[in-house]
Formats: sequence, C-alpha cells, structure tokens
Amino acid sequence: MLTNLIDVLAKAQQGHYAVGLFNATDSDMLEAVIGAAEELCSPVIVGTAQVLLPYGELKLIAPSMIAAAKRASVPVVVHFDHGLTFERCIEALKLGFTSIMYDGSAGAEADNLRDTAEIVRICHAFGASVEGEIGHVGLAAAGDGEVKDMYTTPAEAIEFAEATGVDALAIAIGTAHGVYKAKPKLDIDRLKEIRAVLDTPLVLHGGSGLSDQDFRNTIEAGITKVNIHTDLCLAGLAAMRAGIAEGLDYLALRQRKVDAIKAEVKKKLELFGCAGKG
Repeated sequence: MLTNLIDVLAKAQQGHYAVGLFNATDSDMLEAVIGAAEELCSPVIVGTAQVLLPYGELKLIAPSMIAAAKRASVPVVVHFDHGLTFERCIEALKLGFTSIMYDGSAGAEADNLRDTAEIVRICHAFGASVEGEIGHVGLAAAGDGEVKDMYTTPAEAIEFAEATGVDALAIAIGTAHGVYKAKPKLDIDRLKEIRAVLDTPLVLHGGSGLSDQDFRNTIEAGITKVNIHTDLCLAGLAAMRAGIAEGLDYLALRQRKVDAIKAEVKKKLELFGCAGKG
C-alpha cells in the first residue's frame, strides 16, 4: 500500500525501530526491495536520488515504483532522495512520489531554511511528506561540537525543524555516502542529545558499510530511518560476477542479481527491527 513518511516513521519512533530507505535505479532493484519487504511483512521506503537519475530517469522509474507500492501488501513510501533542485523535487511530486527529501545542506544555512520551508509548504499541499538535512554528512570531524566540527548540534536541529516544518530530519553524526575509505567515527552522544530535545523523526544517511553494531547503536539512540544504496549495488555486482564466472545466461544472471539484492534488503530490515511491523 502506498503511504508517506509521516505514518511509517511515527510508528517506528514509537516502537523504537527504524525503517530502511533503499534507492533503486531499475525494476530489478525495485522487485528485490518490495519482495523482501513483503516476505518479512515489513514497512519499507523505496526511491531514487537526483544523483542517480543518469542511471534511471524519473519519468522511467516513477510509474513502476508507484504501481509496485500500490500493489504491495505492506506499507511502501516512494521517496525522492537528495533532491538538489526545486525543479526536480516538484517533478517527482507531480509524478506521484509520496515523499521528497530536499537537500540544501551544501548551501548557506539561511537559504537551506528558506528553500526547505517552501518545499514543505508545497509538498504538504499534495499530501506528501518532506525530509530535510542539516549539517554536512561525510564532512564532520571530531571536535568541540560547536565551533570546530561540522556535526549537527541540538540547537541547529531544533531551529531547522521549527523553521521548516519537516516531517523527518537527516543529521550529521559521522556517516558518509558511498564506500567508506576509513572506519566512520559516529557521535552517538550527539545523536542522543538531539533526540532528547527534538520529536521530529531522525534519519541516518550513509548507512552502507556500517557495522551491525553501529546500526543497533544509532537506532537505540533514536534513528528511525536509515538510507541504503551502495550495499545493494555491491551485493548485485558480486552476484553478477559470480554468475558470469559460472557461465550463466542473461536471464539467469539477472535473477541471481535480484536474489542477492533481496537477501541484502532482508538482512537490513531484520537488523533495523522493522520486520513484522508491516
């Protein structure tokens, strides 16, 4: 069933678990994500990001995502991740996405507040949810937390949530997008501080590559949504390489890839604690 972030994350926050967002660039990945969620009776968030559009255009992938979500036996949010421009966010909204993440974190703080608030106003009129981002995921470094580092502070989180009205907030606590080149240093204490003063559901970006214990620690401290993409790509790539080495034909190779991605999604859903919550 098609839904938005508001419903699934409110339940996750109350139940102390997290729901996974799995970005999918084609129908193979989409099939794996929805299939895994249905097999585990889990809510799920499926989507794509603006940086991924060269590998699967919105107009091509959106109808499949929305149709699959409507057919699914579990709650499915169709989410546009890291929308970097107003035009792309509105395009996704018009195509039927039920959730939009506007990412203005790379620009000036005042611009991010203003632009995110405008996206919230428009999306809420469509019945869609909005996620924003404060801080700099991937750029944070150890420091005093107020001057020398780029982790999100509690004061920044409160200001952003109140000024924009976002339904979910991605914060910077030491994760990074893509493949980690060094062990991430997560500031769990900072996460707990933000959770203690803010009711808005919190989002962890850069989930691929974290340890199982990292996930448990962040979810226990208040994360209710975790973004995953790279781990799905790595699982699918490994399966295809093995299949090619075995001499599989195209269709068998394709199924091997789907099965591997589905297995990775199921692993994450169980780890996040959302299995059986659909």
